[in-house]
Amino acid sequence: MTATVSIGEFARLTYLSVKTLRYYHEVELLEPVAIDAGSGYRRYSIDQVAQAHLIRRLRGLDMPLPEIKAVLAASDTESRDTALRAHLARMEVELQRTRSVVASLRLLLTPSAPITVEYRSIPAFPALARVESVTRHALGDWCAATYPLLHETLAATNIAPTGVDGATYSMEFFADDEGEVAAFVPIPAAADIAVPEELSIIELPARRFAVAVHSGPFDDFDRTYGALGSHVAEHDTALAEPVRELYVLGPGEIDDPTAYRTEVCWPIGRL
Repeated sequence: MTATVSIGEFARLTYLSVKTLRYYHEVELLEPVAIDAGSGYRRYSIDQVAQAHLIRRLRGLDMPLPEIKAVLAASDTESRDTALRAHLARMEVELQRTRSVVASLRLLLTPSAPITVEYRSIPAFPALARVESVTRHALGDWCAATYPLLHETLAATNIAPTGVDGATYSMEFFADDEGEVAAFVPIPAAADIAVPEELSIIELPARRFAVAVHSGPFDDFDRTYGALGSHVAEHDTALAEPVRELYVLGPGEIDDPTAYRTEVCWPIGRL
């Protein structure tokens, strides 16, 4: 017969406090094998020690209780390991995000060099584009799907882009965390392109811009926007029109995200 122990002794065996064990009992995550009818004292089997150790480690990895229940209820080792691998993959993504934010915060705490701003008048030009309302959260995945589609469409008709990839971002995108984004690739005038339903040919209007270069990953884009927008506020008249970004050096060309180079083009009131 397998030995049983009191809840206090089980706490000592598992490094889980009595309060935690009572809570796990309440949520049906780790239930005692017996409860004294008179006193209500809980007793645990020593066979449950390994299960308690697993729960403790999974909680240390911030796995939600419903997912832990699914792991414990897995009918076989393969099902259990699949659930564990899925959680570890999510944790690795979150760890990378945390590292990026920490690196960005360190940069924020160090003095930055004054921003270099140039002025540029860009004439109107046609572009193959995908224009949609996009949330800030979904932007990365949307761009990752959009630019290959744009270039595949041009390649299918043997048309070479006439400039670098770019995008425009509406005022609503910044104000509401969702708004119109136009990802584009410049094309020759009057190009004969078979355009898929989700794409269109648009005309980017002629504008004068204050331009600054952002080097590095997306996490620090706000610093470039803040510095360039502040410069424009002090020296120019900003137009309430979409900001353009021109991807001079981007993910399709390099493996190192810290080497990305984007020209941020702030529309101003003089052509």
